[in-house]
Amino acid sequence: MKSETKYLVFNTRKRRELKRITDDVEEVVAQSGIQEGFVLVSAMHITAGVFVNDDEPGLHADIEEWVQRLAPGPAADDSAPGPHYRHNVGEDNGDAHLKNLLIGHEVILPITKGRLDLGPWQQVFYYEFDGRRPKRLIIKAIGE
Repeated sequence: MKSETKYLVFNTRKRRELKRITDDVEEVVAQSGIQEGFVLVSAMHITAGVFVNDDEPGLHADIEEWVQRLAPGPAADDSAPGPHYRHNVGEDNGDAHLKNLLIGHEVILPITKGRLDLGPWQQVFYYEFDGRRPKRLIIKAIGE
């Protein structure tokens, strides 16, 4: 059994920001030398998420509107405040914790014949919900 681990650090300029990280995940898989296995991609903070979907700007806008509708919060650029949450004691990120529950904090992806095995349109994304400070993400490939 082999494994390879890489940590990424994000410090986004906006409160909410979407980052495509497929290339980073593919790089870890290639460096690992693993032919058959899995790669875990996990946000290491409870106000960020990881998901797999299409890399299309209209879809990205739809996802942003969806998470804002289900867990309203301040505008991504802080131009408008969000509603009060009970968690907002000393900070205003209660919505970010709920958005994490909607999107999820991790994905597990297959490695087949030494490559990340995604469908034709699938890409991996990191979604920051309470940015402007350093946040970590772990990419861990495991297999043979």
